[in-house]
Amino acid sequence: VQLQASGGGLVQAGGSLRLSCAVSASRFSITAMGWYRQAPGKQRELVAAITSGGSTNYGDSVKGRFTISRDNAKNTVYLQMNSLKVEDTATYYCNKPYGVPWGSWGQGTLVTVSS
Repeated sequence: VQLQASGGGLVQAGGSLRLSCAVSASRFSITAMGWYRQAPGKQRELVAAITSGGSTNYGDSVKGRFTISRDNAKNTVYLQMNSLKVEDTATYYCNKPYGVPWGSWGQGTLVTVSS
């Protein structure tokens, strides 16, 4: 499985970004997906998840600001990030949120939020 995240960049605090992750998995439409992030010196954390049926869950730190969605026709999962904070600075990845993740995480996409 190949995971290709994109859409990151440099944004000022309070701004927005929309991340995309293209997934090569053949059973994407029936697979729950998640967005993770890893800040320098910190462990990777799951910030948002979406089931195959469209139910969503968010980490407390992003709830109300981030929205995860998916387009099964395009094998793509999205993360709309609004009201960005400096502490959202991290490399963002997509992968399965439950059970064993796919082994290859891809390079992720870097989000840098300036004050």
